[in-house]
Amino acid sequence: MALQGRKPGWLLDRILGREPDAETAPTPPEAPSAPEPPPLSPASWSEGQPDFTPASETEVPLAAPPHVEEAAPETVLAEKPVEELAGATLQPVAPALPEPAAAPAAQPSGEGGWWRRLTSGMRRTSSAIGDSVTGLFTKRKLDRATLDDLEDVLITADLGVETATRITEAVGAGRYDREIAPGEVKAIMAREIERVLDPVAVPLAIDRSAKPFVILTVGVNGAGKTTTIGKLAAKFRRDGLSVAIAAGDTFRAAAIEQLKVWGERVGAPVIARQQGADASGLAFDALEESRKAGRDVLLIDTAGRLQNKAGLMAELEKIIRVVRKLDPAAPHATLLVLDATVGQNALSQVELFGKTAGVTGLVMTKLDGTARGGILVALAAKFGLPVHYIGVGEGVEDLEPFTARDFSRAIAGLDEAA
Repeated sequence: MALQGRKPGWLLDRILGREPDAETAPTPPEAPSAPEPPPLSPASWSEGQPDFTPASETEVPLAAPPHVEEAAPETVLAEKPVEELAGATLQPVAPALPEPAAAPAAQPSGEGGWWRRLTSGMRRTSSAIGDSVTGLFTKRKLDRATLDDLEDVLITADLGVETATRITEAVGAGRYDREIAPGEVKAIMAREIERVLDPVAVPLAIDRSAKPFVILTVGVNGAGKTTTIGKLAAKFRRDGLSVAIAAGDTFRAAAIEQLKVWGERVGAPVIARQQGADASGLAFDALEESRKAGRDVLLIDTAGRLQNKAGLMAELEKIIRVVRKLDPAAPHATLLVLDATVGQNALSQVELFGKTAGVTGLVMTKLDGTARGGILVALAAKFGLPVHYIGVGEGVEDLEPFTARDFSRAIAGLDEAA
């Protein structure tokens, strides 16, 4: 009989929709550990959906999981065949983009980096001038006494009487009996200093046809000649020039060793002899070897000597005479290395070394160690010799070609390069 094998209460379950027709499907075995599935409502099925099919005898109905908001699916084109995509209009959901990473700080350019090093190195000089200018011109009308005080400040900073007078006259022109801001005074100062320096801001030109172009460095003890030679060798090598170095300071063993270290660092051969060897003979040998090797530049170091020592200055003359036996045009450049900290003594150095060695250009070092960096302005006004390089530190990058605009603005204490 059809009713045989029916479970008690089957009719009630049938009416309430809790169990499918037993004739179309057998009663699944009970699973005590699993909850019964929720009742299905006819409204939950769309029109045309297939009839509900019960779980097979081996499946166990599971409890409905807790309700979770389902994220909108992304359209992944790579998972669909090309045929299905043809002619379809796709509207993918844009994925959330990560927060953009902070842009790295801009690295300073070569010029910007040098400007910062220059202004930092000359802070002592610019502060000595700038603080005085601020004190003189803050909320004060311009008069003769103020201009006299300004002139004293500029002379104390070793700018020289001529330049100091030039600046004070420019500041006072048409401005009597009215206030003038310290910033305006600094701008006028920078402009007038630049006018003095502009004619001497001449780059060191290397004649590549000389083979080698001979550069003789001279100066007093401690001016920084040996270090300057090493830095110049590094710069020339970066410019693609082949360089040789002659360790002509034969009085100091430390100078010879220092140049050997520089030579290894920059890839330049160092021609040296034992301590106490004849400097002029070494210079001759170095030039001869460099000519045979076809070097572009030969840098000759010399022993430091006081400009008022006649015997030492005569030895310097001998070095020049000897190298001219091989090349009458040598040395092609004679650089006087000056220590900015010596102040007014630099004037006599330029005068006497110029007479003895025929100085063709200046290199000013240690501007970061003094408040009297204005001496370079006084030298330019008096001698008019080219200023090729200035240094504000010990690193290779702290020796750079001289530019009148940057130096004048740095010494005036202006914040930015023009």
